[in-house]
Amino acid sequence: MLFRSDQLRPDAAEAIAALRHQGLTVEILSGDLTGPVGRAAATLGIGDWRAGLTPEQKAGAIDDLIAQGRTVLMVGDGLNDTAALARAHAAMAPGTALDASQNAADLVFSGARLGAVPDAIQVARAARRRALENFGFSALYNLAAAPMAMLGLVNPLVAALAMSGSSLIVTLNALRMHGEGRR
Repeated sequence: MLFRSDQLRPDAAEAIAALRHQGLTVEILSGDLTGPVGRAAATLGIGDWRAGLTPEQKAGAIDDLIAQGRTVLMVGDGLNDTAALARAHAAMAPGTALDASQNAADLVFSGARLGAVPDAIQVARAARRRALENFGFSALYNLAAAPMAMLGLVNPLVAALAMSGSSLIVTLNALRMHGEGRR
């Protein structure tokens, strides 16, 4: 995935740096020969790498990481990646990948540019933050306004306006995502 024909993908170093900046660890699981994989790992500063793996060994490595309590994102583009892609918590494949890899992945990104991987993680984290905030807003409304309306302490028109206002706040908060994905 990081390289094709013994050549690193042009943005591999930048993508790896971005993933590390996001607090993630990167490991290479490859079916390729030790020499090219070792050179790629050294060039990218990746200490955890394995070469010459079968599809079953890749899937087993994913299972081992999960057993250690780690959340695993697998990125792969070959037929030998499909089992590992299916086992990971989340999986990505480029649009240039084999159909089998694309079908096993949770997200298919256009082209072969690896920068899409840290970008997708950044957008997913921002979406999660927004969703949790929105749950908080909704819970606050439901804990405060709904009981008051049920007890008759608030007139039904005011309760309806408050409910609409709550929905509007949640929607506007979600719209903040528009510019947040690439910060």
